[in-house]
Amino acid sequence: MKNILITGGAGFIGSHVVRLFVNKYPDYLIYNLDALTYAGNLENLNDIENAPNYTFLKADINDANSIQDLFQKYRFDSVIHLAAESHVDRSITDPLSFLKTNIFGTVNLLNAAKDLWKENFSSHLFYHISTDEVYGTLGETGLFTEKTGYDPNSPYSASKASSDHFVRAYGETYGLPYIISNCSNNYGPNQFPEKLIPLFINNIIEKKPLPVYGDGNYTRDWLYVIDHATAIDLTFHKGKIKETFNIGGFNEWKNIDLVKLLCGLMDEKLNRPKGSSEQLITFVKDRPGHDLRYAIDASKINTQLGWKPSLTFEEGLSKTIDWYLNNTSWLKNVTSGAYQEYYKNQYKK
Repeated sequence: MKNILITGGAGFIGSHVVRLFVNKYPDYLIYNLDALTYAGNLENLNDIENAPNYTFLKADINDANSIQDLFQKYRFDSVIHLAAESHVDRSITDPLSFLKTNIFGTVNLLNAAKDLWKENFSSHLFYHISTDEVYGTLGETGLFTEKTGYDPNSPYSASKASSDHFVRAYGETYGLPYIISNCSNNYGPNQFPEKLIPLFINNIIEKKPLPVYGDGNYTRDWLYVIDHATAIDLTFHKGKIKETFNIGGFNEWKNIDLVKLLCGLMDEKLNRPKGSSEQLITFVKDRPGHDLRYAIDASKINTQLGWKPSLTFEEGLSKTIDWYLNNTSWLKNVTSGAYQEYYKNQYKK
């Protein structure tokens, strides 16, 4: 039996990881710790909330005393750490929140794990989920590998880079067993509509403008969230201690091409005239420090652990759109007045 703490488990990626582990491993005890900030939503886990091997813990990783108490009470033997502030735009307007959660919050977890496990580190694991944005930006060619040097360009990516360094430092200084994975842009069901794909799905439904930064030629690698959860499962169980794994979708798209594909699929699914959603595209002022291109080389996790994406981007995007169209009540619940005010301030022309 394992006693696993999953942080940020009510959020987008975290909820898919929690669901996978609860359903796949009935002999594991899964503890979901989440502060339920704006992007944390227990509606994401309605289907497993009464499972006998699942417990929800409302707590903030910034509260060191609370985290220490929970580790001592529940005796977690492993941590899958997903809790983070993750939206680049928000990090530009409020960098201190990212420093507190992504750096201090991670260190609070590391300290609690170290203190509980220090007598015998064997059979324990601190698995830290990070982002490809720590590597900075690429030109028109090349890929991020696990050996790529860190070169973060936003307060968000700087805070995640720092948290990665702290995890490795605790491994080297104290012997804490860890694994780190760095993923590309995730998309799929339950994503809060501040990120590009759910934001634009919602705006197309409501016939609102689609705000595209700059000229729209920024390039990202896209990873279906359920494929990411599967990769996390494999890495947790089979990854080598003190190793890093890059997880990507082998799937690069320029933002403007992605938006046009999304518009075409939405027109089909909403029975609107072809091209009508594209008319909503509005180019807005670029954000500061905008990285040109991210692209991940995921060959290590493919060759060592046998992981690869299960579907094409077109298939995943179609499934994602269907989920949002079939869950409009979820979408309405999360697009609160506070979110609308943030959206209005963030995307001024």
